[in-house]
Amino acid sequence: MPRLDDLRVGGVLPTPKGVALAVMELCQSDSATMEEVARTVMTDPALSGRLIRQANAAASAGRPVVSINEAVRRLGLGLVKQLVLGFSLIDEFSDGHCAAFDYQQFWSHSLLMGLSMQTIARVSRMGPPDDLFACGLLARIGRLALATAYPSDYAEVLQATREGSAAELAEAERERLHIDHNRLGAAMLGEWGFPPALVEPVLFHEQGVDAPFAEGTRNYQICQALSLAARIGDLGLAPEFARHALVAELLAVAGRIGILSEDLGALLDPLMESWAAWGELLKVPTTSLPPFAVIADGPAQRIGADLKGPPLRVLVVDDEEATRRLMQAWLADECGHAVALAPDGRSALALALEQHPQVVLTDWVMPEMDGIELTRALRATDWGRSIYVIMLTALGSEDQLETAFAEGVDDYLTKPFSQRALRARLMAAGRYVRLQEDWSRDRAQLKRIASELAVSNRKLERAALTDALTALPNRRAAISILGQAWSASRRSEQPLSVMMIDIDRFKSINDRHGHAGGDVVLAAVAKLLRESARKDDWVCRTGGEEFLVICPNSPLEAAAQSAERLRKTVAGKPLTVDGKTFAVTVSIGIASRESDTPDADALVSRADEGLYEAKKSGRNRCCLVRAGRKLLGPE
Repeated sequence: MPRLDDLRVGGVLPTPKGVALAVMELCQSDSATMEEVARTVMTDPALSGRLIRQANAAASAGRPVVSINEAVRRLGLGLVKQLVLGFSLIDEFSDGHCAAFDYQQFWSHSLLMGLSMQTIARVSRMGPPDDLFACGLLARIGRLALATAYPSDYAEVLQATREGSAAELAEAERERLHIDHNRLGAAMLGEWGFPPALVEPVLFHEQGVDAPFAEGTRNYQICQALSLAARIGDLGLAPEFARHALVAELLAVAGRIGILSEDLGALLDPLMESWAAWGELLKVPTTSLPPFAVIADGPAQRIGADLKGPPLRVLVVDDEEATRRLMQAWLADECGHAVALAPDGRSALALALEQHPQVVLTDWVMPEMDGIELTRALRATDWGRSIYVIMLTALGSEDQLETAFAEGVDDYLTKPFSQRALRARLMAAGRYVRLQEDWSRDRAQLKRIASELAVSNRKLERAALTDALTALPNRRAAISILGQAWSASRRSEQPLSVMMIDIDRFKSINDRHGHAGGDVVLAAVAKLLRESARKDDWVCRTGGEEFLVICPNSPLEAAAQSAERLRKTVAGKPLTVDGKTFAVTVSIGIASRESDTPDADALVSRADEGLYEAKKSGRNRCCLVRAGRKLLGPE
């Protein structure tokens, strides 16, 4: 697997040059001053103008920045280094040798991601807007790095995954190049001095809701913001006909970081204006987009727009060959539709099964299977219910038309008919087909969103039932597990035992080693208990230094033997905290369900009495409680 060091030593990774390199080296020096950095930046007028613009964008109010000295002071050396890096890479790598890599589109998307992160940060207050601008600008730098390091190989990867997702691209990169753009990009950002709080979200931002961050944490917020910024970038570069399809997912991702759908337009419209202005400054191409409300309402607007619409798949069914050929010539040559022909209903049904037409133009009266029978057969299938059927007929009575519509015909034309009349019917069919496609696409998006919400809910449920420090079931989970075990024990008359475990002298451990040292001890003891308990037993942390072990199908004697084994295991494994090694012991109380035990709470209380007795008798002992008597184990 190629390492970042190998690629860097080989001189194949994107790196800054000239003034940008000098600025970065100065910023990394402990003795560098802001005045020195400003003097170096001033030698590049274009870079100076970009930093001044960014400094003014950072200031929501107050006197505008007009000098590079003031811009450097306002932005700070760390951010100046990151911005200079990004701006210099745009200049240095506006073109390259990877034939399938669109360098201009890459920077256009990256610029929009950076500006999106800046805007999202202002709205959500998740971090300094300019830091997140630099993070978004360079979040996909790994793609440029692979195109630069492996131009031929990466071109083949891009061509093979051109219609695929970001995850499919990353998988293809790993298979071909043994590294993916996310890992390489994160490593480069880390080397360039970006903090882990930004590097880790960059590494996982393409995973969306599956990113390994707890919901609500800063890493989660930044990761989802990057995911939203990437989708805004996709929207900015999407062709007009494809924009509306991106809206549902855009709204779903925005919702993860608390941006409501009604607020998204107010965020995006000025953002697109800023993108255009920055694009002009950096000589990066941008796209002029209509207001977000227009994009979101796309299908409704398209109904009244281009009535001709995109080409349709049309099946013409008529027993007269001359009619079929005439209609094929007009529909295909003049209207641009994809046309298939069938001489009767039976062959039309077989052809429809193979090609799934969107529109069927069928004669009514035909041998073997007529138009009504064909319509009935189509409507009997799942895929045939959405086909738009236009009946061609010389029969014009109201009874016959009523029969046709009752059998599933959508429209009709009375023979002979004009091209104008047929064109009008196809306009209606095209609107119907586009609405069907929009509906199917929205339904798929809703399914995906529902799936993401289900995953998110499962994660939240697991988090609510898990102790964060030890990864054991927490008190809430313990209550639920014990309740289920108690009910099962009563139904089946099987034994049920519990242990209450307490770390001895834990307060003195906290006093000597601090809470961080205490956490190390808690986690280590929890691990020992989990690994040493029987596989059917549940080890839970109920609070502080206390643990509850629930032992289904375990009589008191077996639970007592298990408790003694746990006690010896903990005592026999000294722990090291802050370079100091010391022994840790536990005291354990054990109780089992008896005929007079009223409920699960009473069972735990009896085990707790045994724990108290073990503590009182010198600690590092087990004490079982049977019929109200407390029996101490060996020391």
